[in-house]
Amino acid sequence: MVQRASGLFVWAATACRFISEGKRYAPRRLDTILEGSSSAATAPEKHLDEVYITVLKQSTPSTYTDEEKEESFATLRHVLGSIVVLLSPLAAHSLSRLLDFPKGEIDQSLEGLHAILVVPEDQTHPLRLHHPSFRDFLLSAQRCCDPRFQVEQKDAHKVLTNHCIQLMSQKLRKKNLYGLRDPGPIGSQIPFEELARCLPPELQYACEYWVSHLQRSEVEIDNKQYLDDDGLIHVFIQQYFLYWLEALSLAGKLSEGIHAIRTLEDIVDASQSPRLYNFIYDAKRFVLYSRSIIEKAPLQLYCSALVFAPENSLIRKQFGEYIPPWILMKTKVQADWSNALQALEGHSGWVSSVAFSPNGKQVVSGSRDRTARLWDSVTGAALQTLEGHSGWVSSVAFSPNGKQVVSGSRDRTVRLWDSVTGAALQTLEGHSAPVRSVAFSADGSVEPALSIVRNWVVEGEVSLLWLPPDYRQTCMTVWNKVIALGHVSGRISILGFKEGPKYI
Repeated sequence: MVQRASGLFVWAATACRFISEGKRYAPRRLDTILEGSSSAATAPEKHLDEVYITVLKQSTPSTYTDEEKEESFATLRHVLGSIVVLLSPLAAHSLSRLLDFPKGEIDQSLEGLHAILVVPEDQTHPLRLHHPSFRDFLLSAQRCCDPRFQVEQKDAHKVLTNHCIQLMSQKLRKKNLYGLRDPGPIGSQIPFEELARCLPPELQYACEYWVSHLQRSEVEIDNKQYLDDDGLIHVFIQQYFLYWLEALSLAGKLSEGIHAIRTLEDIVDASQSPRLYNFIYDAKRFVLYSRSIIEKAPLQLYCSALVFAPENSLIRKQFGEYIPPWILMKTKVQADWSNALQALEGHSGWVSSVAFSPNGKQVVSGSRDRTARLWDSVTGAALQTLEGHSGWVSSVAFSPNGKQVVSGSRDRTVRLWDSVTGAALQTLEGHSAPVRSVAFSADGSVEPALSIVRNWVVEGEVSLLWLPPDYRQTCMTVWNKVIALGHVSGRISILGFKEGPKYI
């Protein structure tokens, strides 16, 4: 056994579990392992593959007829293929509902696989692989040489796409899934046990991941069924879009839904499926426009979100009948979506400064409410609130690698923050006047920032240039060593300065 393991702990652990679970047949299983293994000179990965094949073959009773074995192996391949490509693990009973398989068949299929799968006694706990190498083995035609078990990854994702859409179509068939008494804010996150009664785990999974499976299945080669106008996806979102968003909002996953819509927008060919593409685009604008209220009050999907959507919105036209009859008079709204993609709401004071992260995925804003906030630029979701300043936050910026944020304030301090956790890293003190501008140098260190103090252009603590009355700003912005000033007259002045000492 030691020689056969070739130094691989996962081989030894899998083989030992397989042998010990044979109980009175343990000696026979040991012989099977040793006889089926290649010579010690074979690559260690090959030994592991042989163990996996042995476990899979032995999972079906020898008393089965050849036809029964083939049917059993086909079921096993279908179930295991789904397990290894799931994007989040599911319990056996949830998996059976997602795959529309009798729970007993799944239990029988997995009964002899404890050597490679963690099958919890508690039916609410998820199935898990003992080691990720089994996933790699099953998805590789080179490693899994038995076609009865080898899984084609794209096909497995396609199967799950179909099952997710089928399950949502069956279960998302009415408004107010949770039975809320009124369309106002929920107030707090719904406890998991209560949520599971209206949105069981398999339905939550389908709502969150169906687009991810669609993307991974690369169905554009077969988009007559999926991505064409009036195809599977078009029909689904025309019927169930608002119910899907309501489910995501209840589960606290609306941001994931926005990412899913953007993914659909990316994979649909606008020239080939113009009506589907336009519907998805309108769906994106619809959810971005009303995201802030939908997150807090899911039933406002059928109220505020529809009432205030533009007259020409495809979503409004498709679902306008869902507006409650107690809303008798509807105000006139704009005809089309504006150029503004979304509004990020949360500050209680004026916003004085904003900046994008280097990769464009985040936005940081500084406000007169004495906070800076981090936002997801795709979904508009609030990520972090940076609190600590005792005065207005007048300027914010990202470091070149996007890992830190710097903020300057009227409290005369500069603060550094972790852009992922929102943790305060450092407070830089020393200014004798409000800090109006901050910036990082190209290497990520904090540069002495240009600002305007008492009509002077100031770099750090050094006054560089006095501004005559005609050049005094009503607003300003700084980029590197360039400062742009806006004036009452409508004129803009731009001043640039070299780095280094400023001697006369």
